[in-house]
Amino acid sequence: MAKVLLIAEHDGENLNPNTAKCVTCAAAIPAAEIEVAVFAEFAGGIASEAAKLDSVSRVLASDNAAYRGTLAAVLAPQIVALAADYDYVLSPSTTFGKDLMPRVAALLGVNQVSDIMSVESERKFKRPIYAGSAVVTVEVPAGVTVIGTIRTASYRAVDAGNSAPVESLDMSAEVPDHTRFIASETGKSDRPDLQSAARVVAGGRALGSAENFDLIYKLADKLDAGIGASRAAVDAGYVPNEMQVGQTGRIIAPDLYIAIGISGAIQHLTGIKDAGTIVAINKDEEAPIFEVADIGLVGDLFNVVPELTDALD
Repeated sequence: MAKVLLIAEHDGENLNPNTAKCVTCAAAIPAAEIEVAVFAEFAGGIASEAAKLDSVSRVLASDNAAYRGTLAAVLAPQIVALAADYDYVLSPSTTFGKDLMPRVAALLGVNQVSDIMSVESERKFKRPIYAGSAVVTVEVPAGVTVIGTIRTASYRAVDAGNSAPVESLDMSAEVPDHTRFIASETGKSDRPDLQSAARVVAGGRALGSAENFDLIYKLADKLDAGIGASRAAVDAGYVPNEMQVGQTGRIIAPDLYIAIGISGAIQHLTGIKDAGTIVAINKDEEAPIFEVADIGLVGDLFNVVPELTDALD
């Protein structure tokens, strides 16, 4: 039996959908016994959500006011205290996981397998390199705890029909006091979350200004879609950086991705390679985005997008 400890991602109140995708990856490990650890100020409700995920055998819930904000410096020692009982310690390859898991690996003195996109065997995993232009197989030596982050865009979420037991976890590891959570400031939106949206509309530098990005907002509202942007659009100040899609932004896998005025730089394509259907609108017929698009439309976005938006009425 391969014991897997999956660190749940959450916002303090609700379980992040990426956790369900990580369970799918963990379940691909031969003879996996999957346990989910929830570290939160108030872990009860989040743990109950995790217990519903199929393939989860047990949920460990740890409550502590110090966990507010899910700081890596605070959580890492707690995870290390648990790790001795597990063969694998996994987390999503999101901002949360990328911040947390390197600390865990360093404290355990082992290497980390980043961006796991496929489980080949108990000790072999595939991961992308060179901005996704190549895939390598990584083998971890026997007897070493596997510390990894999971490329959630490569997996579908498991169903939520389980009823795994939830156990309270009384952590004995000392909580560091050199780092503490002060506050978090995030943009509020009624639109679907970019990371988990089934449909995403994204704009690029060709829009020319923050005001012109209104074209993207209007189309996204008609489609009930999340909104993304290329790095060039973010760097130009059209939109905030939490909307960036790509290797240095969000890696997403929506059912539908509409790229408007985006040329298709390799770092952007890395973030959308797992999308179901890619639609590209660009006036440059030689734009690299058309090489990966399922549907391409060569035209001026300032004419095409308003027409498309009106047609959806």
